[in-house]
Order: sequence, then C-alpha cells, then structure tokens
Amino acid sequence: MPRDRVTDGRDRSLPLPARLAISWLTNALVLGVVVGVLNGVHVKDAGSLLEAAAVFGVLNTLLKPLLRLATLPLAILSFGFAWFLVALLMLALTSALVAGFHIHGFGTLAEAAVIVWLVNLVLDLTPGPWQITGKRRKRRRRLERLERH
Repeated sequence: MPRDRVTDGRDRSLPLPARLAISWLTNALVLGVVVGVLNGVHVKDAGSLLEAAAVFGVLNTLLKPLLRLATLPLAILSFGFAWFLVALLMLALTSALVAGFHIHGFGTLAEAAVIVWLVNLVLDLTPGPWQITGKRRKRRRRLERLERH
C-alpha cells in the first residue's frame, strides 16, 4: 500500500499539483498576515503577493535546508539563533527578487520573521488543508497513527 494512504481505507493523498497549490496559498496567507500587521512591509497587489509566496516557497524548499545544514554547528553554539538568521535571509531574498514585495529595514525584517514563525506555529496546531504538505503532513500522519493505537 502506498505511503500516502491511511490504513482505514480512506485515501487522503492529493496529487502533487494540489499539494503545491495548497502550499503556495498557505505561503500567501502567511505573507499576507505579515503585510497586514507590519507597516514596513508593502505589497503592490495580489499578484505580487502570490509571486512572493511562490518565491518564498521555492527558497524554503530548496535553499533553506542547505543553509540549515551548513549553519548547524553555529546553530548549536548559538542555541538556534543562526537558524533565525536563515529565516531572515529567506524573507530578504524574497523581498529582493519580487519587484512588488518590499520589506523596509532590518527591524521590520526581524519582526516579519517572527510573525512567519508564529503563523506557521498556529497552522501546525490547527487542522486544515495546509497540513497535507511537507512537515505538517508527516506530523498529521504520526498523530493519526497514535490515535489508532
């Protein structure tokens, strides 16, 4: 039986394009919260927000794991602060790459990283379609297995 299927007979897997779309929209939600909360973060329009969400998602998928691995010794010495700097870099790169998405100032960038972390924490703890992607999907499967036993 494929790993994406739950043993109670219900198929909970979605095709990759659907999972990517949900991940993209979740990133748009997270960045939208940042734009709504912080005065120093500006987005030109909804298209720019969706573009920023796509860039942010790609950076977090491809670059962030490599940087986290590379900064592991420093993260251990700094009690994880190095990984906060990696998160800052992902937001700074998104701002630099997307013309209609701007984060002004280091303080605003740091606040944005904290908000992204908090929103992701809430999403991790709240059931919903966003939990079918990445770490959230693995966490959900683990909880389902525990509930069955």
